[in-house]
Amino acid sequence: MRAERRWARRLAIMGICAISFSAIFVRLANVSPSTAAVFRTGYALPVLAVIWWVVRRRDERGWRARLLPALAGVFLGIDFYFWHRSIDLIGAGLATVLGNTQVLFVGFAAWMLHGEKPTRSVFWAVPVVFGGVTLVSGVGAAHAYGSDPVLGTLFGVLTGITYTIFLLGFRRAGRESTPPAGPLLDATVGAALVSLLIGLAVDPGLSLIPTWPQHGWLIALALGSQVLGWLFLAMALPRLPAIETSVLLLMQPALTVLWALLIFSEALAVTQWIGVVLVLGGIGSLSLMGTLVEARDGG
Repeated sequence: MRAERRWARRLAIMGICAISFSAIFVRLANVSPSTAAVFRTGYALPVLAVIWWVVRRRDERGWRARLLPALAGVFLGIDFYFWHRSIDLIGAGLATVLGNTQVLFVGFAAWMLHGEKPTRSVFWAVPVVFGGVTLVSGVGAAHAYGSDPVLGTLFGVLTGITYTIFLLGFRRAGRESTPPAGPLLDATVGAALVSLLIGLAVDPGLSLIPTWPQHGWLIALALGSQVLGWLFLAMALPRLPAIETSVLLLMQPALTVLWALLIFSEALAVTQWIGVVLVLGGIGSLSLMGTLVEARDGG
């Protein structure tokens, strides 16, 4: 058991390190938000299809069961657009921190949809996190980082909301015993289609012609984060205790902030650094307490 847990921990850390570079690769590619979304999913699809083909005999789902992760992937595609817009406006680090507000929104969704009672920690953590979000937006800072910190923060929060909807659908689809490559492939198909539609509808910068080195970064994004990172996490996290999982997942935004500082010199204003600490601290406290909600009395 200990050997299995050590293996799972190492796999999880590798997966988290891989996805911590997602926003970095998006910024290095320097393409429009929809272009990045279309190709990060497009380049990932054939690789995921090959992996799924190898394990297809263990995937006994019917087409209806495959429809749910594909529909969840629609919201993943919307999430990508919002997140990439946020990266353009406030940088890789802040956009990734704000995307992790999904921890709060998952709890609110459980409260509204299933009548589950929030824990006491929610009532102090929510103002802390959203106070941090306000500071990240640059309010009160003379030299806030980002070309439009307020709009970038708005897109960052929308990222957290749409990612919540994706997670709720994807987790429901994952209740069946099946190799993780199957649902991930289905979700990526949905994300690819909606990313293309969004690009055609609202993104005049959408380009479907590959260019170099931009698409080298998009390939790294697709294979490193979209495929390997999430496959590693899908295999590792169910084998680790919930508290350890929560701590490990907080490494992603923290690492992204570090990479952004080292690679792009994303020098945040003092108030924005305080906002980052408040957001991550509030989310981390909720995660370490196990879960955002308590089970409803009476089952």
